[in-house]
Amino acid sequence: MEAGGGGPLLPDSVLYEIFLYLDHVDVLAAALVCRQWHAVARDEFLWKELFYRYYRISREVPRHPAAVSWYDEFQRLYDTIPCVEVQALKEHNDQVLHLSFSHSGCLFASCSKDCTVKIWSNELDISLQHSSNMRPYNWSYTQFSQFNSDDSLLLVSGVFVGPHNSSSGEIAVISMENFTLLSRVRNKPYDVFGCWLNETNLISGNLHRIGRITSCSVLWLNNAFQGIESENVNVVKRLFKIQNLNASTIRTVMVADCSRYDSPDLLLDYEEQLAASSTSTCPVFDLGSDSEEEEAKPKQTPEPAGQELPDDGDVTAEDGLQQFFDDIMEGRVRPAMTETELETKVAELFIRNRTKPPELNLLPTDSNSKTKYLIFTTGCLTYSPHQIGIKRILPHQMTTAGPVLGEERRSDEFFDSLDHVIDIHGHIIGMGLSPDHRYLYVNSRAWPRDCVISDPMQPPPIAEEIDLHVFDLKTMKEVKRALRAHRAYTPNEECFFIFLDVSRDFVASGAEDRHGYIWDRHYNICLAKLQHDNVVNSVAFSPVEQELLLTASDDATIKVWRSPRTVRIQQARKPRPRKLLFSWLMNQKS
Repeated sequence: MEAGGGGPLLPDSVLYEIFLYLDHVDVLAAALVCRQWHAVARDEFLWKELFYRYYRISREVPRHPAAVSWYDEFQRLYDTIPCVEVQALKEHNDQVLHLSFSHSGCLFASCSKDCTVKIWSNELDISLQHSSNMRPYNWSYTQFSQFNSDDSLLLVSGVFVGPHNSSSGEIAVISMENFTLLSRVRNKPYDVFGCWLNETNLISGNLHRIGRITSCSVLWLNNAFQGIESENVNVVKRLFKIQNLNASTIRTVMVADCSRYDSPDLLLDYEEQLAASSTSTCPVFDLGSDSEEEEAKPKQTPEPAGQELPDDGDVTAEDGLQQFFDDIMEGRVRPAMTETELETKVAELFIRNRTKPPELNLLPTDSNSKTKYLIFTTGCLTYSPHQIGIKRILPHQMTTAGPVLGEERRSDEFFDSLDHVIDIHGHIIGMGLSPDHRYLYVNSRAWPRDCVISDPMQPPPIAEEIDLHVFDLKTMKEVKRALRAHRAYTPNEECFFIFLDVSRDFVASGAEDRHGYIWDRHYNICLAKLQHDNVVNSVAFSPVEQELLLTASDDATIKVWRSPRTVRIQQARKPRPRKLLFSWLMNQKS
């Protein structure tokens, strides 16, 4: 049977259950209604009432902009969520840490503590296509992978064991044509992970210690074909050199493409949705709230961490540093500063006039702009990542051609500043971009509200609840309220990462409570919990079919989840052995 809207109706048992949420429908009435589902499917008012009550959504939230009717919307949230386990892949023999799909959706890769990266063929029954063991290259384990834009190359990031058992990172590039290893690039620290900037160039990191808690992160652009081209052209170029204070470092780099912002898959601001539905183009709105509650929140400072020092009139950095040392020698610095505080103060004074100014007008105004954003986690108060840094990459910087040390700079521009900083006030444990690169989703575990960090080597305690924040990269403002449901238990002094993924309509994340989670991006509601036997480290939607989701866990298993609708369709396509059974019965009678 089909509803007036054209789609298949929900099963009677589901209708019976959900109608009980309406105050004016009792058990008997619900049963009668279920027998008359033709009329029910056409009652738009009834489905609207049911929708808001069943999912406990505020009535201020409008219907999804792409929905035709309330019945269709109810059916979408019930029937298209990938929450049915259809397959468990157990070829890894240790914790599975990360999953990534190719852009075509035909392949996906998995990384594991067993030090292999496996390539899988995404068919009706998923099968293993190739496995590369990285132990011969002195790797301890593989931790992250990413296909380039045309799916011809695979970037694999892992932990490299060097001399005296020191560990840093390394990135390997594997050809998808014959699975050969093309190049290897050092990557320090290892949780920079690395990422593709374009089809043939990838970004890696390096870390240089300046003091006990002061360092410098250098981000490098590398050509994937280093062994072939290194004799004739540059295969590496320095992108940025950024000062780190208070034991912080740059980690978790990713690239956002600004040219896609004006054609988003889904606008998360309801007023902007309404405006977009009544015009042919998508205007720019300020997504900030004017409510008193929003005004009470601390404002995010767009200035980079290295630019936040107060300006002492016309005093230069050199004069300020000399004055500071004179004050110390003459005993005018009170109270006495610790060694850590002294190092931080000197570093701040040194970089005040030794940093290249940030780019003006960070927000893109040209929808055809080829500008990209380099996004990464960082900090300024302690070593645990608690800020998101954003640095614009201009078109001329997207190639390894030119000087190895990058563009020319004045002698007093020793470091690059950040163009924008987002303060999370908590330990960041995961980030992911929406498919249109308009929105950045961030997993974090909050610090206490009024905490004060006096020692950068002792970060504040963190909450067990994970907050999933959403930021609009076109306006650099936080939108929506933070999503909650998932939890984590790793203590604040340890490094850990919970990968998340975003599809057109859904966002999914792993958690340390042995579940994966799925939320609806429009309604901000949790739709499903996906069971594992241990920590869920990573999730991945198929880029061409959001009703397919993969989850990876410490239980050494990759689980494949499909929507109830997809499962019904696949089951209907399977041949039924009725004729064979009938023939067997006839033979038995004869």
